[in-house]
Amino acid sequence: ITHRLVVGGALATQDFTPVHHNAGIAQAAGMPDIFMNILTTCGLSARYLGDWAGANSRLKKLQFDLRAPNLPGDIMMMAGEVVAVMPQPSAALVTVEFTGKNSLGMHISGSATLALPGKK
Repeated sequence: ITHRLVVGGALATQDFTPVHHNAGIAQAAGMPDIFMNILTTCGLSARYLGDWAGANSRLKKLQFDLRAPNLPGDIMMMAGEVVAVMPQPSAALVTVEFTGKNSLGMHISGSATLALPGKK
């Protein structure tokens, strides 16, 4: 997690809340530094899932809970597990439970459903 990722993600999602780009304001709010916004976490999760599922996959549903913040200088490790496969006529719907952890603990915990075309 870099300052550039946190600030760039906030600006790209038009989240101008100062705690995502102004360290002094984040520190005044009790944080050690700026921290990642929800939409950047959502985008990183979708990218992780899409990279796993492949270019022809489609993210159908995404649910998650946020916990510990993602701060610059830390590393978030993503992991996932397929928990259900539902065959469909032209694809398989796959449910994946996933997590993202950093040095503070669990950053994100969620579930996603993806369509995998050509898989039955």
